[in-house]
Amino acid sequence: MLTSYAAHFDTPAGYLDFARFGPPSRDAVAATARAMEESARADHTTVDGLMRAEGAARDTAARLAGTDAEHTVLLPNASTGLFHAALGIREGVVLAPRTDFPANHYPWRRTAHLGRATPRWLYPEPGGGVTPDLVRAALSDDVVAVSVSAVDFRTGFRADLAALREAIGPDRLLIVDAIQAFGVAEMPWDAADVLVAGGQKWLRAGWATGFATLSDRALESLEPVLTGWTGVEDVGLFDGSEHPPAPDARRWSITNLSPVTAAAFAAALDLVERHTVAAIEAAIATRISELTEVVRGFGGRVLSPTDPARRAGILSFTMPDHDPSLVAKTLHAEDVTATVRTDSLRLSPHASTPPEASERVAAALSSLQS
Repeated sequence: MLTSYAAHFDTPAGYLDFARFGPPSRDAVAATARAMEESARADHTTVDGLMRAEGAARDTAARLAGTDAEHTVLLPNASTGLFHAALGIREGVVLAPRTDFPANHYPWRRTAHLGRATPRWLYPEPGGGVTPDLVRAALSDDVVAVSVSAVDFRTGFRADLAALREAIGPDRLLIVDAIQAFGVAEMPWDAADVLVAGGQKWLRAGWATGFATLSDRALESLEPVLTGWTGVEDVGLFDGSEHPPAPDARRWSITNLSPVTAAAFAAALDLVERHTVAAIEAAIATRISELTEVVRGFGGRVLSPTDPARRAGILSFTMPDHDPSLVAKTLHAEDVTATVRTDSLRLSPHASTPPEASERVAAALSSLQS
């Protein structure tokens, strides 16, 4: 447990479901409350003052992604960014894994229906993810982009973004959904032309928070189909004419976002930056190793990659001869929160998760043997 980081949270010890939702810090909750209180006492300075939170959040997200504010835009969620990217591709084939989370499916299905980009599905090996070899085997002259998750939502498989970048070459776009990795895994984000992430999971900022970064290649090649009134030049000039899209990542802005959620996002990102991604990642890796040992010790079958370098903060497993719903009941009896699926269970600890969590999981699994 990263003690200095954990001191900012009130999350129960047995909460192991950060891959689904990350309970916010007291900092993010306080920032939300302050923004709401200020809005309730609004005067002529209030709106402009609250809007400054967006700039603070954007700047911190940009630094954590290894880029700058001109290449970064806040979004209400990761899916909005994926739809921006998908609709921006005029034609061609986009490679995407069929096993990925549906958020990386529907944008490409919609563009195919519109006669724009069409998906070609990749089929990773069970328990694996998108590898450079898998992508190379699917490349053809009509492939214009590859869209992947930085970390697989099922198993925690960590994509090799640098190798994927090299595999597809300099002329194709690499689109990366980083929602299961950003802020808790050090990865070469600059390999991505489009990087999107929501803040409600590992970043622990609450719902309706997120961002995207765009490379120069993406800004040049993606058509700004969804640009709204806040994503254009001379945004404050209401002259009835159509203004050209902003020259930077602001072109992905559709309208003003909530300054309340922006305040929470800024607080959450600041916490990550102050405690460092490296320290957070190391603390999570320790918990994952402990939980893996517990699961295997009680006869569980681990579905996540065994090599620590190839996995992030997700441990998926089954208990042979035990239905996941039954295993879930034993976990709940020990106040352990996990993701429960029809065929498996998923544990996802954070840097604030104490060693007690592993003890609770052990107590739950031991009851299956009685």
